[in-house]
Amino acid sequence: MDKHQKIAVLGGGSWATAIVKILMENLDTIGWYLRDEQAIEHILENDHNPNYLRSAELDATLLDLSSDINTIVKKYDILIFAIPSAFLTIELDKLNTSLKNKIIFSAIKGIVPETGLIVGEHFNQQYNIPLENIGVITGPCHAEEVAMERLSYLTIACIDEVKAQNMANAIQSWYINVKISDDIIGTEYAAMLKNIYAVAAGIAHGLGYGDNFQSVLMSNAIREMKRFIKKVHKMKRNINNSAYLGDLLVTGYSTFSRNRMFGNMIGKGYTVRSAQHEMSMIAEGYYATKSAYKITQENGAKTPIIKTVYDILYDNKNPKKEFQKLTNKLD
Repeated sequence: MDKHQKIAVLGGGSWATAIVKILMENLDTIGWYLRDEQAIEHILENDHNPNYLRSAELDATLLDLSSDINTIVKKYDILIFAIPSAFLTIELDKLNTSLKNKIIFSAIKGIVPETGLIVGEHFNQQYNIPLENIGVITGPCHAEEVAMERLSYLTIACIDEVKAQNMANAIQSWYINVKISDDIIGTEYAAMLKNIYAVAAGIAHGLGYGDNFQSVLMSNAIREMKRFIKKVHKMKRNINNSAYLGDLLVTGYSTFSRNRMFGNMIGKGYTVRSAQHEMSMIAEGYYATKSAYKITQENGAKTPIIKTVYDILYDNKNPKKEFQKLTNKLD
């Protein structure tokens, strides 16, 4: 990383906390915007986030913490956004500091509800950030396993290879293996879509479907993802790479997956509202489903799994009946 370029993380959740922990392996100072003043005080005194990933040890002497987003944006050149997509607009509306000339990396795996855009496109179209100054940090990687320092793999996507490699150098460590990619659009859509498929996997589990069906569901999901991404951004890519298939599998199968947990509750009979109320974390797949369904309606991609999840979440259709229909469309 260029010694003159400083990195900040924006967001106070589990993934933001995990990224801060990762950056500590290589950087002397990390800017960190959290809106929770009490969390900041706790981190400074106790070296861990009191609200998320409490087991992740943080060295407060390396942190430049602030509850003012403008303070962090002014001081830092490279901004890693790890704010849930549902709240991104609210946080960006607080800005009175320009994002011009900033390098933006999205660690947000979802759609911005207000615009229906993936985060990279949102910054490009709404804030006029050049595409070469936008990157994506994607999995497969659960924040909880980062806290435990279990071997994990990340992909850094940016059309500017130098910027991608610089970020890769900043987060590479003995327990983080990093690859770079130039498929910024495809990897970000994949990160959004896998949450929808994880919701589907959770619904199936909640309904009582077993591992045999889950394997068929995931097999169809990766092919559906390939069709979707090809429609929105056609380029040469290997959908079986870890940024696509790997991220799908870990989100669809892991007990850490909040989207699978959300779907499981829906399958067991919870309403969307009651499931959201009971969960302490955001299930990005809920918001992504609406936007992805709209996109497929416009581009004609064949996506029966997305449609099934949409019908259940937004049209209040019976999960059991809809999955019975879906089973006849899978192979």
